[in-house]
Amino acid sequence: MTDATHHDPLPPAADAPAPAAPEAGREKAAPESLSRREMIGVTAAALATPLLQIKVPGAPAAPAAAAALGAAPAFLTPAEYALLDELTELVIPADEHSPGARVAGVAAYVDARLAESLEPEWQGTWRSGLQAVDALSNEVNGKPFLEATPEQRITVLTRMAAHEADPKTPVEHFFRELKGWTVRGYYTSKVGIHLDQEYKGNVYQRGDYAGYDAT
Repeated sequence: MTDATHHDPLPPAADAPAPAAPEAGREKAAPESLSRREMIGVTAAALATPLLQIKVPGAPAAPAAAAALGAAPAFLTPAEYALLDELTELVIPADEHSPGARVAGVAAYVDARLAESLEPEWQGTWRSGLQAVDALSNEVNGKPFLEATPEQRITVLTRMAAHEADPKTPVEHFFRELKGWTVRGYYTSKVGIHLDQEYKGNVYQRGDYAGYDAT
């Protein structure tokens, strides 16, 4: 399987400047999780270190972004899209600082890239990967992923990410693809840039890093 970094059918969102450099980690509500800023720092290092950032949701999942907007998915089936939407939200969940992948429209971003791709093999990777997630959930929990409880979904995602540095199974390979594109979509969205990373645009700098006039 080809890693997510080898597939870039389209550049990031047109209105997205480069995300700000990640800061030291922001603590998540769940003690076992890492901050999104830590996550993006590791991902920028070529996905070399195992990383899983998940938080048990406190409420049922919100409607998928495309469905909320009244639009059908461009490539995935509605069932596949709903599964992808929930997976991306578990990878980058909402917290006290900023919304997560669902509000940022990451599932719609990935679905659009798949629809516009000229690589049938890559498109097939996503379909088979989503099927593998449900197969693992059936094996572990006795039910499809979206029918499982929040805690059971966390168990499945943890299994998917257990050997991220050296994936062996199809579902482990798919987790790398899923995480890479979730991070890419989130940090090129307005939510990721302006709310999570707090990018303010080109503003006058003051203080120690303001620079100086060399004239």
